[in-house]
Amino acid sequence: MTDVAGAPRRWLFTLAIFAGSFLLFLVQPMVARMALPQLGGAPNVWNSAMLVYQALLLAGYAYAHAIGRFSLRRQGVIHLAVLLVAGLTLPLALAPVAEPASGWEVLWVPWLFLLTVGPAFFAVSAQAPLIQRWFAAHPHAGNPYPLYAASNLGSFAGLLAYLLLAEPLLTLGAQSWAWTAGYIAMFALVAYAVFSRREATIEHIAPVEEENPGWKRKTLWLLLPAVPSGLMLSTTTFLTTDIMAIPLLWVIPLGLYLLSYTIAFAEKRGTAQIFLFLAPLVLLVDGGIAIFAAGRADLLAAIASIVLLFVIATALHARLYDLRPGPARLSQFYLYMAAGGALGGVFTALLAPVLFDWTWEHPLLILAAAALVPLGAWRGLMRLITKDRQTIRMVLIIGLFVLFNAALLLYSRVQAETDLVWIDWAALLLILCVAMVLAARRLSFVLACAALLMALGGLANLISSFEGERERSYFGIYSITQRDDGDRILMHGTTIHGIQRAAPDSREPTAYYGRSSGVGLALANAESIVGPNARVGAVGLGVGTLACYRQPGQQWTFFEIDPTVLHFSRDGEFTFLDQCAPDANMQMGDARLRLEDLPADSFDILVIDAFSSDAIPLHLLTLEAMAIYERALAPGGLLLLHTSNRYVSLEPVVSRLAEASGMSAMVWQDDPVRRNDLYSSTWIALAPGPEPLNVLSSTADWRLLVEPEGPVWTDDYASVLPYLVWENFL
Repeated sequence: MTDVAGAPRRWLFTLAIFAGSFLLFLVQPMVARMALPQLGGAPNVWNSAMLVYQALLLAGYAYAHAIGRFSLRRQGVIHLAVLLVAGLTLPLALAPVAEPASGWEVLWVPWLFLLTVGPAFFAVSAQAPLIQRWFAAHPHAGNPYPLYAASNLGSFAGLLAYLLLAEPLLTLGAQSWAWTAGYIAMFALVAYAVFSRREATIEHIAPVEEENPGWKRKTLWLLLPAVPSGLMLSTTTFLTTDIMAIPLLWVIPLGLYLLSYTIAFAEKRGTAQIFLFLAPLVLLVDGGIAIFAAGRADLLAAIASIVLLFVIATALHARLYDLRPGPARLSQFYLYMAAGGALGGVFTALLAPVLFDWTWEHPLLILAAAALVPLGAWRGLMRLITKDRQTIRMVLIIGLFVLFNAALLLYSRVQAETDLVWIDWAALLLILCVAMVLAARRLSFVLACAALLMALGGLANLISSFEGERERSYFGIYSITQRDDGDRILMHGTTIHGIQRAAPDSREPTAYYGRSSGVGLALANAESIVGPNARVGAVGLGVGTLACYRQPGQQWTFFEIDPTVLHFSRDGEFTFLDQCAPDANMQMGDARLRLEDLPADSFDILVIDAFSSDAIPLHLLTLEAMAIYERALAPGGLLLLHTSNRYVSLEPVVSRLAEASGMSAMVWQDDPVRRNDLYSSTWIALAPGPEPLNVLSSTADWRLLVEPEGPVWTDDYASVLPYLVWENFL
């Protein structure tokens, strides 16, 4: 007797679909980690990677839909052949692609990922609809859609496994071989699943519905996954640029996005119904709080943004599940879903950085969610007041007017405050709760969301956009502000990139580069440390503050990856460079690659200032990178690393690197007299020999580094997880 007449073997198909999804989300961060030496650590690199994965997922679902017209046996043979061909590209290794010209990263990054992981990802991504269709071919299989919940649970497990196990414990080479072994095991499961349905026919699947789903339903199949997909990426960008600069923050939005599908597609609908009920309330409350606290590095705002994504994604995916077709149209349904996910990715990862100077995609996607989320029981709120339609209309109009002005008054009152007091939050929550009355109608609900988003920060950001106070590039969002005392500040998200005082002190170094800082002490005493006419290289331009340490006869070179940053120092916003080193050589592109191209012994002092933001460019702190720095240094040269960071303890990492590379090292923690343009900083000085450090140590109370911890970072292995400073996350 064949398996078709026996048990449907749900466990087998669940395990096969789980394994494929596990591998997909194990490979995503793995390939991104492989590419790090060429890409740096910008948040948009991850968004670009996600866009490629969504495009490959769409291609995989299209392929699964295309072969649906064949018999199940032929489908199985075709897919096993595709898996075998894709397996020829294993183990995975980074594709040999020439580095991009400056400004073309937005296209080059997806191309690199596509060539590296494209065949394997395409083959595995097709399995979700294929395996569900094969499962449904058994006459007693039942509803196949809950298998998609297992698929996303596998994706979530793969993501966690990479962060908690693969990256901290395995080198990239070992990770690639482990993934290859997993691919072979998955192939065996798929082959067994194909064998178990060898006698099944398409007729076992429920017949096609008499009427083809209308365009409205198909449009919702596109929009309902598009908004959560875009919101997942926009939440990542919004968090890292406007709320909290925390390493690995992208993991949380992606993980919750995957879990939302698991809840929404579960066979038992109780939990999904709770999310559907809460969604309108959470959208108003958490959306308002997130925008209200943007730029304040507020933990509550970060939590609000994450909860907003999770609840709204689950609610929209649950509505999508409720609109699913019968099993016969399963692959068509998933094709529309994948197209919607890719559509959201294209908008957020490709179009938004070009169209907007701020994270405008985030509030726009919140408004799109307001137009799609089921209002459910909230529609009945107005009936508690009156059932007269004319009265309801007047109440909603007046409510919108009062809501916008009350929110605008609150925002104006607290705009200049550093910390919000409890009464501010109480007033905000009162405004948001009253706004729920407007959920009585779809239009008034969307307008209420728009009013809150505009009044609680959107309008102020719109004014900043029109006044040209911000610029956005592939590497981040920059804003320039001027204090009452005349100081000008460049912000990269929530990280200060530099400060310049007003004349006549415009040449005075500030921020992390004051005269008592480690780099200030080294550059001010360069002649006694490395001799006259020093050749100085600085990785990371910022606002060009270091240029004003230049002394007569010195040759300076700056390395900068982002043309937008150079624009700030060359076109008048900040004048350190023009005033102090107008003839400095400017090397554009990734500093490690540029340094590798230069002749040996090019610099007497080399400054690496790239680790103070949330996205640690790990490729600049590996043993291979240290070898490049040492080669670039002349005999008796000095290397300076700026390791100030709120969330990552880099000193033990550098201590291990110094030990492995045979370099002498010491550290200086500068705590200047507190003023609003000088900040504490940590600088580590390294040298191939002790001579420059002996001279530098006389300038301040430099100390030896802490004991090394963990294995040495290399291009093949590096993980920030063991070095996170957890108490600073709160």
